Amino acid sequence: MASWNDYNDASQNPNLVPKGTIAKVRLTIRPGGFDDPSQGWTGGYATRGSTGAVYLNGEFTVLEGPYAKRKIFTLIGLYSPKGPDWGNMGRSFVRGMLNSARGISDKDASPQAQAARRIGGFADLEGLEFLAKIDTGTDANGEAKNEIRMAVTPDHRAYAAAMGAHAAAPGPAYAPPAQSYAPPPAAPTPGAFPAAVPRSPPAAGADNRPAWAR
Repeated sequence: MASWNDYNDASQNPNLVPKGTIAKVRLTIRPGGFDDPSQGWTGGYATRGSTGAVYLNGEFTVLEGPYAKRKIFTLIGLYSPKGPDWGNMGRSFVRGMLNSARGISDKDASPQAQAARRIGGFADLEGLEFLAKIDTGTDANGEAKNEIRMAVTPDHRAYAAAMGAHAAAPGPAYAPPAQSYAPPPAAPTPGAFPAAVPRSPPAAGADNRPAWAR
């Protein structure tokens, strides 16, 4: 039984989700208003920090399980003046998110899988639901906080169970919607009319007058 006089055995931060927890999350991007069309950064989703680094300010909401509704804040790197590493880590993370959300194996190089890993812009990431592995890190003040640095893809043994009954099996499960096209009906040829149906000659002695005139 817990003692209200001794707090040595109390949890250091009860708001933290345990490191290594796998949970389904939804991404919300907190817009920073920075655009660079030459990089494909449009819509005001990116944020530029005081050091010149550019990132997406991600808010991840846990959707299910004992930690449902918890919010985890993680930056997704786009550019750092120190070098390409941070941007490459961000690209790798987004690839994992897309694989997880769309049920694509990371090893799948089919045309369908490649299409699933493309986006029209950062707006396509808004509201994305995927399976995440929750980690811990430290904030600017050195305090412990949760972070998400890794998406769990169909290659992971826990994927199907954690994503639920509607989890996609590994493979090219995602394809862009096909645009169906039906050619318009051919216009009738000018002057063309249905062929006349030949009429049989009246039988001998038959009364061809209308019934009312007979």
